[in-house]
Amino acid sequence: MANQTRKIYLCGPIMDAQRTAAKDWRTRAKERLAGRFILLDPMRRNFRDHEIDSANEIVEFDLQDIRDADLLLVNYCKPSIGTAMETFYASFQLGKFVIAFSPLSFADASPWMVRFCTKILPDLETALSYIEQHFI
Repeated sequence: MANQTRKIYLCGPIMDAQRTAAKDWRTRAKERLAGRFILLDPMRRNFRDHEIDSANEIVEFDLQDIRDADLLLVNYCKPSIGTAMETFYASFQLGKFVIAFSPLSFADASPWMVRFCTKILPDLETALSYIEQHFI
């Protein structure tokens, strides 16, 4: 498979995060990996959180992106139910490679995230370098 056809799903808190915090790291990842990967950003959709009629759509579109992705880049900046569920689904159910970046120490990280992330790195830049080194 050619590198430019590989897809990366950008996984991380949205609903329980400030919009700029949820968006900024995704923008940096897209800028750095542009032209070498297809980046699947769940924020490209215009759904309103907490509306019953869109909840199932939000989850199903995210799950479809995860199924379509070759690997996940996970912002594990804090506990997030959606992030944890997406990570588990990708790793355990689908066998995907999951690269996370996190400021949390091993002692502060959830054993579930440690178990279902293939690799946890200290920051976004290190995670992007890891992707460039191992997937290009």
